[in-house]
Amino acid sequence: NGTGGRNLYDHLTDLLLKVMEERPENAVDTFEKMSLELKEDSLKITESTLRDLPDPSAAAAELEQQRLLFSPPADTTVNEELEETALSNVNKTAFYLEEAGVGLSRQEMQKIFLALRQLVEQEKPQQCRLWGKILGTEGNYIVAETQHEEEVEQELSTEEQTEEEMENVDEEKDPLPCSVYTRPPVAPKEAAGTGANKFVYYVCNKPGQVWVRLPSVSPAQIAVARQINRFFTGRLDSVVLSYPPFPGNEANYLRAQIARISAGTQISPFDFYQLIEKESDEENEALLNNYEINADFEGISASEMVKDMANWVHHAYHILPQGRCTWVNLAANLDTEEEDEEANEPEPEVGPPILTAVSHDAEMFDCPPWSSWLSSTLTPQHALAVLRSVLWPGAYACAHAKEFVNIYIGRGLKCVGEEYSPPLPPPPQEEYPIGSEVTEELDPQVEEEQALSLEGQQEASEGTVESEEDDEDEDDD
Repeated sequence: NGTGGRNLYDHLTDLLLKVMEERPENAVDTFEKMSLELKEDSLKITESTLRDLPDPSAAAAELEQQRLLFSPPADTTVNEELEETALSNVNKTAFYLEEAGVGLSRQEMQKIFLALRQLVEQEKPQQCRLWGKILGTEGNYIVAETQHEEEVEQELSTEEQTEEEMENVDEEKDPLPCSVYTRPPVAPKEAAGTGANKFVYYVCNKPGQVWVRLPSVSPAQIAVARQINRFFTGRLDSVVLSYPPFPGNEANYLRAQIARISAGTQISPFDFYQLIEKESDEENEALLNNYEINADFEGISASEMVKDMANWVHHAYHILPQGRCTWVNLAANLDTEEEDEEANEPEPEVGPPILTAVSHDAEMFDCPPWSSWLSSTLTPQHALAVLRSVLWPGAYACAHAKEFVNIYIGRGLKCVGEEYSPPLPPPPQEEYPIGSEVTEELDPQVEEEQALSLEGQQEASEGTVESEEDDEDEDDD
C-alpha cells in the first residue's frame, strides 16, 4: 500500500484500463507519463498536503529594497541636472580604486552609486560624494559626504535647549547641598558649514536602506574619542561604554571619528587648490572656506608624486587639541575678580595651516605616516599614484593627471602602536571643604602643657593683684 491508501494492484488495473480506453500510438514510451498523470488525478487535497506560505526572508526584504534602486527616476531632466551638479562619478572612483588594488566590488559600488542618487534626489545637496565605508561587528556603515548651501541649525539649538532644561530640572529637584566643584568651561560647537562641521554626513548599513543624517560634532566628543579605542557595532542608537565616558551614542562617536579621519587623511595634489584672500573683521578668526580649485592646474606625474611627499597637501583643516579647528579663549567668558588677566590668559592653540605638505606630517612609532606606490610597474606612464595612511589604516588617496580620489574603508580606529592603554582615572576629589570646625587638632606635648599652666598661673596672679589694688582704692574713697 502507498501513502495515499492505494496499492500496486489497483494502480496497475486503472493504468491498463486507461491504456485500453485512450489507445495511444506508442504506449511503451508514454507508459510512465500516463502513470504519473493517473497518480496526479487520484491525489486528494487535504490539510496534510498543503504547506503554509513562508514569511519573506531577510534576503528577500533586502532584495526588495535594492529593487527600488534600479527603478528609473520620475523626472529624467531634473535627475540629470542633479547628477551633473551634485553627485560625483562613483564609477570613475571605483575604476581608480580598482586600478590601485583597493576599494569595493563592482556590484557593490554600482549599488552605492544608485543609493547616492536617491540621496541627491531627496536632500538636494550642493555636493555629494562617497566618503567611505566603516566596518562594524554587527553591520557596516556606508558614509556619504554632502555639502549644503544653507545649513539649518535647528538641531543644535534644540540640543542646547534640552540640555539647559535638564540642568534646570536637576537643580530644582535636588534637595542636597550644592557641590563646591565647578565644571571647567566647555568649548562651543563650530557653526554649521565651518571647521569640523563643514560637511554633513549621511550613513546607511546597506544600499537601498534609508539614509540617516549624523548630528554635528562637538569638541568634547572629539576630545573623548581621542582617548578611547572602541569598535563600531553597526547600530547608531547603541550606547558607547567606555572610559572616559563618551558624551553621546554611537552616532555621535561615528561622527567624531569621521571628523578625525577626514582631518588627517583628506589630501590632494599640490597646487590643485589655491588660497582665496579674504579679510576677516573679527580677530583670531580663521576663514574655513578660503580655498578653491585652481583652474590652471596642469597635473603632476605619478612617479613624482610617489617619490616626493611634498607633492601632496592636506586640504582639510587640522583639529586642535581643544577639539575645534579654530581656537576660542574659554577664560574670557569667566567672571574673575582679579584684574591680572594677562598673567593667567592661556596660550592660543595653533595648528598647521591649510594646504600644508604631507611631508611635514610627524612620524609615530618610528614609522612614516604614509606609504606610496605605483598602481602598475609594467606601464608606469599610465599608472596611478597611490598613497596609504599608516596612522589611519584604510585611508587611501589615488591621483592621475588632473584628478584624485580620497576614500576610507576600515574599522574607523587609529593605529596606537603595539597595544592600547586606557587613560588612568583622575585622583579623587574632596568630598567637602576642609575647615577648622572639622579639623582634628594634635594633642599637646608635656612641655606645652607646662607652659600653658604657667601662663594660666601668671594670669591668675595678675588678676588677684589688680583686684586687691581696686579694693584699696575703694577703701581710700
